[in-house]
Amino acid sequence: MNTSVPLDLQNISKKYGPLYALKPTSLHVAAGEMLALLGPSGCGKTTTLRMIAGFTNPNTGNVLIGGVDVTDLPPNKRGLGMVFQNYSLFPHMTVGENVAYGLKMRGVNAADRTKKVRSMLELVRLSSFEDREIHQMSGGQQQRVALARSLVTDPKILLLDEPLGALDRNLRESMQFELREIQRRIGTTSIIVTHDQEEALTMSDRIAVMAEGEIVQIGSPIDIYERPQSQFVSEFLGTANIFDGTITGPAGEGLWNVALSLPGNPLVKVPGPPHLATSGKIRVAVRPERLAIEPNSAALRARVRGVVFRGSYYAYELDLPGSVRPLYLYSNVRTEASTDGTIGLSWPEKYAILLNDGFE
Repeated sequence: MNTSVPLDLQNISKKYGPLYALKPTSLHVAAGEMLALLGPSGCGKTTTLRMIAGFTNPNTGNVLIGGVDVTDLPPNKRGLGMVFQNYSLFPHMTVGENVAYGLKMRGVNAADRTKKVRSMLELVRLSSFEDREIHQMSGGQQQRVALARSLVTDPKILLLDEPLGALDRNLRESMQFELREIQRRIGTTSIIVTHDQEEALTMSDRIAVMAEGEIVQIGSPIDIYERPQSQFVSEFLGTANIFDGTITGPAGEGLWNVALSLPGNPLVKVPGPPHLATSGKIRVAVRPERLAIEPNSAALRARVRGVVFRGSYYAYELDLPGSVRPLYLYSNVRTEASTDGTIGLSWPEKYAILLNDGFE
């Protein structure tokens, strides 16, 4: 159905006055890949999308689609499909007329339009809705109409700007899987802009985490979640417990001894690169679901501040003596604290994460 092409951003940037909305950035998106631009408001992700689409002109650099420089082309000449948060459907047209609009503007004859529209509606599971009015469609159905309209012209690149933001939580979750499956089936190279971490993890092949106008880390969802390179990434993509410490030397087998900056300077072993300095301050992150409750004595003991049930697990909020940050632990079992109100903690060594911005 679609011949996938790569997307390349070559040193593109955008300034408004003296301030960068996007610092000089280069990025390669492989043919057929879905890449998520993830970050908080004002990080530059929407500016990046607008420059890919041609709505905003970069101050520097080039945009290449399938190896062709489109930097100076208007949006309608770039071969793009776009899905917006509010869908931008025409309320006075039926579902079929909405999907056919792009084909009609390209001069496709009525018979071919009908055939293509029906094919697209079948793809998004709306085959019986061709004559339905837009106002009669649910939010999820309207979202699928918008997707069908974007795909019916066989775009080279599909751009999705917060496409699920208008849906309620349950519907948003089901649509994440549905959108991802459709994108895999058609194979269109796709860029999704989102501030929703779950959405990025679920839908993308790779995630580019952005902050203050630049990409701070890029990788697969598993890489980004399990191996964040900075405290910002570790805390933006999920919850992370951050420990300051001092590296005291190698522990063998790719592990390093780290004395945590807590009372008693408890010693933990952390995986790290072989070139790591043998001394100096360090920062360690551990995900809440990687923490384990130790019924017996443990190097770390924390006081239970509160516990809540979240359906599939219990979430504990803990006070760790000597730490100004609360500690979070997720467990599928409910454990009572000892008589002094504390619980012992540990974690598998392989799940401790050394953060680059903790190196000194």
